[in-house]
Amino acid sequence: MREGEGMQYVSTRGGVRPHSFLEAVEAGLAPDGGLLVPVELPDIRARLTDWEELPYAELAAEFLALFGPELAREEWRGLTAEAYGGFADPDVAPLVRLDGQTFVLELFHGPTLAFKDFALQLLGLLYKRLVAASGKRLTVLGATSGDTGSAAIHGCLGREGISIFILYPDGRVAPLQERQMACTGAANVFAMPVPGTFDDAQRVVKEVFRDHAFAEEVNLVAVNSINIARVLAQCVYYLHAWRRLPADVRAGAEFVVPTGNFGNVLAGWLLQKMGLPVGGFRVATNQNDILWRFFTAGVYEQRGVEPSCAPSMDIQAASNFERYLYYLYGGDAVRTGAVMETVARSGRHEAGGVPAGTIRASRMSDAEIVPAIRMVQERWGYTVDPHTACGFGELADGRVSVVLATASPAKFPETVAAATGVEPRHPFLEALKDKPLQRWPVGPDAGSVKAFLRAHRGTA
Repeated sequence: MREGEGMQYVSTRGGVRPHSFLEAVEAGLAPDGGLLVPVELPDIRARLTDWEELPYAELAAEFLALFGPELAREEWRGLTAEAYGGFADPDVAPLVRLDGQTFVLELFHGPTLAFKDFALQLLGLLYKRLVAASGKRLTVLGATSGDTGSAAIHGCLGREGISIFILYPDGRVAPLQERQMACTGAANVFAMPVPGTFDDAQRVVKEVFRDHAFAEEVNLVAVNSINIARVLAQCVYYLHAWRRLPADVRAGAEFVVPTGNFGNVLAGWLLQKMGLPVGGFRVATNQNDILWRFFTAGVYEQRGVEPSCAPSMDIQAASNFERYLYYLYGGDAVRTGAVMETVARSGRHEAGGVPAGTIRASRMSDAEIVPAIRMVQERWGYTVDPHTACGFGELADGRVSVVLATASPAKFPETVAAATGVEPRHPFLEALKDKPLQRWPVGPDAGSVKAFLRAHRGTA
């Protein structure tokens, strides 16, 4: 694809016309129930030298311009400068060296102290642009297992023409995660606890989006990683970290990615498909280990969700797994759609063996997480949150590992204190503890959610 040509997006299930980048951002979920993906992934190898020394925001602008060429590069630079200008560390995503072969990529210096800020600060600005261009009032809807909700809310906080509604499993997110969503005081924010698990909340969100007449009626847009802009924005921090590694270890380095919904690791894997020379990826799961079972036994089987001390990964229906299958099957939308129909019907897919490629997996139970946090603290004097701790279970001997630190340890003070004896604190989170919660409970079904959206989307 020549630079300047329009990038188009198609569904993993093949049932919709090609979309432009901005159409894909607005649509979120494809109308046929699939997920939107680029028709063609660009080859970035020839650009790596030119990108070597760019600051993070400029690197993001150059990369994203390949996928959204209808926005001028100057506009992309303005968007990314604003999105990442408020991050607490000047390097935005600093790479910390623990020893000769172990690095940590800190992704928690954004406004909500979690990796979701990288995509959702930018997505909020894209929605702001959409409102200004169209004059439409947007209804932003998402589900969260913890960090997506607060990051999405803070990306849309107080923005004119946008109302945001976030579903989350009642009692199954960390207390400070809930406070980040339900203590903003903003009139355009609705934190909505629902009975059940994150998978239940995510299922309802997808059902609402599949009602195309309703979606058009309320101008519905998505903030979950079903939105392709989320995944593309997350590609950038892999590229940024790769530049920060010593040149002689880059090609063999393994990125270790705590993940439940698969979007975080998919972003890095797609970058490898674009030509970034890295050694591979390790999916690090907690005891809700559907991805570990797939990458070690070739069976994707949904089971009951077990509450854990790493709640953001308490997931058994990994949305971005569908995008992975699409690329694994060489862009075969018919085959991808058939597999997803089987999963929807039976909760199970047998791949016929462990998929060949550069992704492996590890698993850490709740009983192992606190000792892992303690081990990292004692060995390196470094404090990690319970999700990041899952990445330290099977570090490869003789190989450089880059563990993605997905959240600040201050978001999970009880678990970290149990491991280290010290309760981590952050002034932003401390300020939330005395604020009143504003929750909007709703039933775990599409009808209840649609009724709530109709009643409240115009009140902000």
